[in-house]
Amino acid sequence: MAAISALRRSIVSLLENLHSVFSPLGLRLLLAYEYWDSGVMKFKGENWFGDIQDKFPFPFNLIPADLNWQLATYTEMIGAIALLIGLGTRFFSFSLIVVTVIAWAAVHAGNGYNVCENGWQLPLFYLAMFVPLVLGGAGKLSLDHLFFGRK
Repeated sequence: MAAISALRRSIVSLLENLHSVFSPLGLRLLLAYEYWDSGVMKFKGENWFGDIQDKFPFPFNLIPADLNWQLATYTEMIGAIALLIGLGTRFFSFSLIVVTVIAWAAVHAGNGYNVCENGWQLPLFYLAMFVPLVLGGAGKLSLDHLFFGRK
């Protein structure tokens, strides 16, 4: 019985170590890809925020559409790079949560571009993926861990 218990502890320890390395990395890579793609589309495209400015939640509905466009574009692109390398992960995850909530309210919630049938499912998945990054950080394969360790 003791051998089985020791084996179980070893396996659980190995899985926990792998989790601390690969789980945040997987989330960061997936989210970085998605937000980079979205930011690049905005960067190369035309500003259509003027058409939906009135749907933006307060206080973003008071900001000029051009500034909102730039804020969204650069937050997505810089945030994606930061997630990719794991630098400022909590800050950029929170920033991208704000962008996602605004996008959901102004665009995805049945008002225009819906990436799935109901308009809320994919943004909700992204928000759920950001939670472990905000709460737990970037993980061991990150510049955050290299520079700041586990604080």
